[in-house]
Amino acid sequence: MSVRSTLSNLRAGKAPDAKDVSAFAAGLADGSVSDAQAGAFAMGVCRTPLSREGRAALTRAMRDGGDVLSWDLDGPVVDKHSTGGVGDCVSLVLAPALAACGAFVPMISGRGLGHTGGTLDKLAAIPGFRADLTTGEMQRIVREVGCVICGATGDIAPADRRLYAVRDVTGTVESLDLIVSSILSKKLAEGPEALVLDVKTGSGALMPDEDDARRLARALVETAQANGVMTSALLTSMDQPVATCAGNALEVIAAMEALADPTSRGSDRLVALTKALGGEVLALAGLAADAEDGAVRVASALESGAAAERFGQMIAAQGGPSDFLERWRDRLPAAPVVAELRADTPGVMGAIDTRALGEAVVDLGGGRRREDDRIDPTVGVSHLVALGAVVTEGTPLARVHAADADAAEEAAERVAAAMTLVPGAVTPAPLIREVIR
Repeated sequence: MSVRSTLSNLRAGKAPDAKDVSAFAAGLADGSVSDAQAGAFAMGVCRTPLSREGRAALTRAMRDGGDVLSWDLDGPVVDKHSTGGVGDCVSLVLAPALAACGAFVPMISGRGLGHTGGTLDKLAAIPGFRADLTTGEMQRIVREVGCVICGATGDIAPADRRLYAVRDVTGTVESLDLIVSSILSKKLAEGPEALVLDVKTGSGALMPDEDDARRLARALVETAQANGVMTSALLTSMDQPVATCAGNALEVIAAMEALADPTSRGSDRLVALTKALGGEVLALAGLAADAEDGAVRVASALESGAAAERFGQMIAAQGGPSDFLERWRDRLPAAPVVAELRADTPGVMGAIDTRALGEAVVDLGGGRRREDDRIDPTVGVSHLVALGAVVTEGTPLARVHAADADAAEEAAERVAAAMTLVPGAVTPAPLIREVIR
C-alpha cells in the first residue's frame, strides 16, 4: 500500500497493518516519506492507535532502518532503560555492577530535556569524558571493560529521529505507540538479549498517573518480547528523587558514594533500585537463578568494589581521568555558592513536588528547556530530606548549589515551596510498585 493510502486509512479511523507500518517506517529512514507525511502519520496514530502487531512492526522497522549492533562476546548483552526522573543516576551504578556480574552493557543514553535529567549530562560533569563514540569505539570498550554509556550514533534508528522531531511540533508526544517505538527502536538496535525497564510514576515522572505508567510498561514489555528480547519492567515511584540530590555533578557524587560504600547514608533508595533492576535483568539473561538471586549478585559486586573498578575503567576508556576512582572528589567541579534551606516549623516530610524540584534545578542552569541550552554541571540541590522524615525547627531540608547568591535564594524559595511538612506520621509509597513480565 502507498504512503498516501496508509494516511488516508488512518484519517478514516482504520489502523494500518504490520506490512503498511513497516513500509512507512522504511520511508522515514530512507527519506522517501516527507516531514508533512510523517506529521500526518503521527497525528493519525494518535487518533487511531495501532494494534499490538502494528506497534511491534513499527518498532522493528524503525530499528532495522539503521545500524543494528551484533556481538560475539563470552557473556550476554543486556541493558536498562528508564522513562526519566529526578535524581535518577541509577545507570551510573547499574552498568558497571552488571559488567562485574558477567554481563556486557552497551548503554546508549540521552541528554535531559525538561525537568528530568539526562545520563549523558551527568557524565559530562567529568572532565574529558566522551559520549560521542563511533560504533567501533563503543564495541571495543564493551569488549574490554564490559560496559559503556554513550550517545546514539547517527546511524542508529534514523527513522526515530525524524518521527521524534515531528511529534514535538504536532502535539503527538503522548501517543503510546509512538513512545514505545521511539524507546525500543534505539534500545533494540543495541542488540541486547535481555532488557529491563524502569517505568516511573508519581509527581516527578513523565507519566504521573499510575494507570498510564502501567499501560506504558505493559506495552513496552509486549513489544520488546514480540521482537525477540527477554524483557520485564519495574513500575517505580518518582514521588521523591531516587538519590538525595538532583543536578549533574551532584548525581555523579551520589553514584560514586554508592559505588564506594553501598551502605552509606543517603544511598539506600539508589542502591535498592539498582539491585532490583540488576537482579531482574541478570535473571532474564541467565546469569542468575531468579531476580532475588540476581539482586544478591549485584549487591556483592557493589560491596566488593568490583562495580567501582569497572566504572573507573569505563571513565578512563571514554577519555576521563585515569585516576577518577581514587580522586573523584578532586576531579568534579563545584558550585561557587551553597545555601542551606532549613525548616521553619517542626513536622514530618509529607510530600515533595518532584517535578517542581527538577524544574528549579533546570532554572539554576542544570538542565535544558531547549536542545541548544548550555548546562552548568555544578548547580542543583543536595542533602534532600526524604519523605517520612521527622524534622524539628531549624532542621536542614536541602542544600542549594548555585552560580550566585541571587540564584541560590530564588531556588531555595522554590525548593521550600515544593516540600510539604505535615503534623502526623507518613508512610511513603513503596519504591517498587509492581513488576511486569
